[in-house]
Amino acid sequence: MAAEFIYDDRIDQAVLNDKTIAIIGYGAQGKAHALNLRDSGLRVLIGQRPGPGHEAAIQDGFQPLTIAEAASQANLVCLMLPDECHGPVFEEQIRGQLDPADVILCCHGFSLLYEQVRPPEGVACILVAPKGAGHMVRTAYQQGSGVPCLVALGPGADRETHWPLALAYAGGLGGGRAGILETTLAEETETDLFGEQAVLCGGLSHLAIAAFETLVEAGYREEIAYFECVHELKLVVDLLHRGGLAFMREHISNTAEYGDYTRGPRIVDEHVRKQLQQILEEIRSGEFARQWIEEASGGSATFLKVRQQQARQPVEQAGQRVLQLIGRRG
Repeated sequence: MAAEFIYDDRIDQAVLNDKTIAIIGYGAQGKAHALNLRDSGLRVLIGQRPGPGHEAAIQDGFQPLTIAEAASQANLVCLMLPDECHGPVFEEQIRGQLDPADVILCCHGFSLLYEQVRPPEGVACILVAPKGAGHMVRTAYQQGSGVPCLVALGPGADRETHWPLALAYAGGLGGGRAGILETTLAEETETDLFGEQAVLCGGLSHLAIAAFETLVEAGYREEIAYFECVHELKLVVDLLHRGGLAFMREHISNTAEYGDYTRGPRIVDEHVRKQLQQILEEIRSGEFARQWIEEASGGSATFLKVRQQQARQPVEQAGQRVLQLIGRRG
């Protein structure tokens, strides 16, 4: 069955007019949500600890409160912090500030699906997930469009009361201009994690590194290998974003397209497909979430060590040289 998208003409934006919205965390998504909602005429508060986010909120014309203060003054409390922070921050600074009929909103279902956030009696949870990074959410809004949003009802939410609220929030972000699609917490969370791990981050980065290393080990210069295996990804991704796979293939050379059809299946072979199935199973069972929550709650030592190791790889060093030469470093 084809997906049914919802647009602005089916949204009652007025349901948010008497609400106070607290954006908890002024990072990339929090900043975009706060600015778009304010520009849509809604009352927005910022809950942010001291630091760069606090200063950025002030520069954008807000008067940041503590997280607890913002939560206590709001009807709609929006968690825009990193996933691994939701549980501790919610328990320590937000739970005690909530009144019955308040609503918690997340822009990703991780902490709701894996029960890192457990709302008190009478408090409902909703999901509004823009399908784009924070800067894209803001830029698209400013250009008069928006990014598509996925919307779902979470624990304690009922369709009559909270569905119009979720749609209005997505509309305030600009999502009703591009299209809003109903989903579930499980569908949004599991597909989002799988896409990140299998393609967008894990699959893409490790394929690019392996290809770069293959060329360098065969005697090709690092800068040339970087151009071919990393830098030119933007060309293909831009084409995919504009029109999909067929559109991309129409706009590359016949030689490249032939290589796609004949060599691609050798890269993504039966072994890779089995690994994809295993990765999805670890997501659906909660095993990945358990591992990540355990790592984060223990201080993220392994995570930070690997981050440092990856930053020192030859492909990264070659990339910095290339980007400096073409004037795009930093």
